[in-house]
Amino acid sequence: MPMLACSRRLIGDMAHLTALLLTSVLVFVLSATPTLSIVTGGATARRSSSLNHGPARTYVVLVQPPAHAHHDDEAAHRRWHESFLRPGSRPGAGRTAGGDPPTIRHSYTGVFSGFAAKLTEDELAAVSRKRGFVRAFPERRVPLMTTRTPGFLGLHAKQGVWNATNYGEGVVVGLLDTGIAASHPSFGDEGMPPPPARWKGKCQPPVRCNNKLVGLVSLMGGNDTTDAVGHGTHTAGTAAGYFVDDVSAFGLGRGTAAGIAPGAHLAMYKVCDGEGCFESDILAGMDAAVKDGVDVLSLSLGGPSIPLDKDLIAIGAFGMMSKGVLVVCAGGNSGPTPSTLSNEAPWILTVGAGSVDRSYRATVQLGDGEAFDGESLTQDKRFSSKAYPLYYPQGTSYCDYFDGVNITGKVVVCDTETPLPPLNSIEAVKAAGGAGVVFINEADFGYTIVVEKYYNLPMSQVTATDGAKIMGYARVGSSGAAHTATILFNSSIVHVKPAPIVAAFSSRGPNAASPGVLKPDIMAPGLNILAAWPSMVPIDGKESYSYNVASGTSMATPHVTGVVALVKKAHPDWSPSAVKSAIMTTSSTADNAGNPIMDEEHRTASFYSIGAGHVDAAKAVDPGLVYDLGVGDYSAYICALLGEAAMKTITGNSSLTCAAVGSIPEAQLNYPAILVPLSDKPFKAKRTVTNVGPAKSRYTAHLDVPKWLKVKVEPEALEFTAAMEKKAFTVTVSSRGADADADAGQLAEGSLRWVSEDHVVRSPIIADARVVST
Repeated sequence: MPMLACSRRLIGDMAHLTALLLTSVLVFVLSATPTLSIVTGGATARRSSSLNHGPARTYVVLVQPPAHAHHDDEAAHRRWHESFLRPGSRPGAGRTAGGDPPTIRHSYTGVFSGFAAKLTEDELAAVSRKRGFVRAFPERRVPLMTTRTPGFLGLHAKQGVWNATNYGEGVVVGLLDTGIAASHPSFGDEGMPPPPARWKGKCQPPVRCNNKLVGLVSLMGGNDTTDAVGHGTHTAGTAAGYFVDDVSAFGLGRGTAAGIAPGAHLAMYKVCDGEGCFESDILAGMDAAVKDGVDVLSLSLGGPSIPLDKDLIAIGAFGMMSKGVLVVCAGGNSGPTPSTLSNEAPWILTVGAGSVDRSYRATVQLGDGEAFDGESLTQDKRFSSKAYPLYYPQGTSYCDYFDGVNITGKVVVCDTETPLPPLNSIEAVKAAGGAGVVFINEADFGYTIVVEKYYNLPMSQVTATDGAKIMGYARVGSSGAAHTATILFNSSIVHVKPAPIVAAFSSRGPNAASPGVLKPDIMAPGLNILAAWPSMVPIDGKESYSYNVASGTSMATPHVTGVVALVKKAHPDWSPSAVKSAIMTTSSTADNAGNPIMDEEHRTASFYSIGAGHVDAAKAVDPGLVYDLGVGDYSAYICALLGEAAMKTITGNSSLTCAAVGSIPEAQLNYPAILVPLSDKPFKAKRTVTNVGPAKSRYTAHLDVPKWLKVKVEPEALEFTAAMEKKAFTVTVSSRGADADADAGQLAEGSLRWVSEDHVVRSPIIADARVVST
């Protein structure tokens, strides 16, 4: 799998863990040239074979719906799709070099009308000439991107939101992932009612459904729905795993495991393996999920940014949104570099990752008395607290080999310039007789420490800042005095402050596909998350565990998916955009110490890192006001951003025109965040809110903005007299002259809060000089 991985490694070994990437990864990039061209050196075809005018590869083909078929008539739709591939309808009698005509791999009728098939250039050209053809995309392969987090998000048994929503009972959470360990205790159904009568999903034999796991199918061909990676089991357990008492990972983090919506039902659509996910399978999963009747769909996967009309995940998510299903997606693991997001469409709920208030504490204590708190999942209680000789490699700090060096019984300091300790360094230290190891974090990762259970040597991972002090001590001074250290293992501790902090790997805005729309939308726990794990997948190469700790925006996404399930239970008639708005406007920008959320360098985090803020599950079900959007609004937005052809492609409606739907510039889209150009010329952004709180209520505008930013809200108060009543307002933003521009630089951030007796409805305000005025 071709990739650009900089100097970082995967979060775990792909063969053993999750294929989550901690850095910039370019996998099978879709060409920006016309869609009928063949991408060379980019996307890799599935099972290519030799043919006239190039090898066959898999394409996703969008076509108009059949003229006279009912939308529920699957057979009629499939016949229509097959008509594009009938022999004799294209040059060469429609047969491959091996004599077989192309066949449909997937037929799509739920999210849009189309199919996936393996085609050569000649065959694709012939298909494109047929009546009803819309567009073809060469498919990409995209990468995959607990006991504590419910409490951290304000969820508590028999009270609050869990009590009010009965833990999400009756809501069906769908996931597109690597499969699931169906027999895992987190997916037991004791005391759970059956799924709602409208549910049409099923479990693929030999697995039998229960009242928790109500759907399980592979879209990758064959009947294997097992999770040989661990990723799908972990995300499913995080979103809606049932209560399991007295669980831990390797003896750490002991407590009761539960997902965010433990009363909800689960449906798993297997579309990925350890090497990633093909887009044709992802779309087949979306198509099946919307027809089965899921209430929310979770995708812990995604590729690099591409235009929205070329992004098949965005196109499929639009189809689901139009049918009332919110799609929640990982924002990507390519941080802290700016503009590295995945899944940037405004109709998707895009999730960034942060820390939780738990630490797997492993303290490095030096011989001079200084101590530095690190973390480790390899906590050997038999490791003596005595002082060990401390060794720091001279000339190199990579710990790859120790020829001619005696490190027996010593604690070795390794500076690997990677976010995770390389296995070869661990093995080298162990083979040479080292007693333990201190790994120094990559500088770019700041205070983010990603832990894994792949190592069977006592160790601690520390930040680059602390590591520099440890290295300074470890170097033998001119006196030649011996320096010592030990590692004190303190198991897991909770209520750590500050938390949350943005995880270094979490991808950042600005939004490359649509710079005038804030992404990510929200931040959630994604660093060192403990959740369900298939025992058939060894974690350290030999031992089996039922729970594991993993990191990534893949882990953050199901947290938000679970919150969506709770909101849908409380408000089943709300649109996807209303649910998204509720989650964004009730989020928090403060950590558990009461200070602004910080990034991995302990600087105040930008909205381009945290979105609207950190998700607050306890408040999301009662937002007071929502910013609503529908298919027509998004269609007009696409017209303004990309034009009519793109609008027809994304909406799947070839008869729709921009003249009919209008044009809505990015800044005027009724989004819960306000992103405008930074200029000394006033810029007006219009918004409309819907009252979903008390019928009679009054909200007043409160602004929290830097002194160099001038912001005016008109009107300054909103009076509501009925439920679902709508009120419009305008936000005018400008900088305060040349001196203010120098202070603000290219970016200024603040917030608008609509405050009533019962609610605070907060929207970020971002003024960015890089945003073009429209």
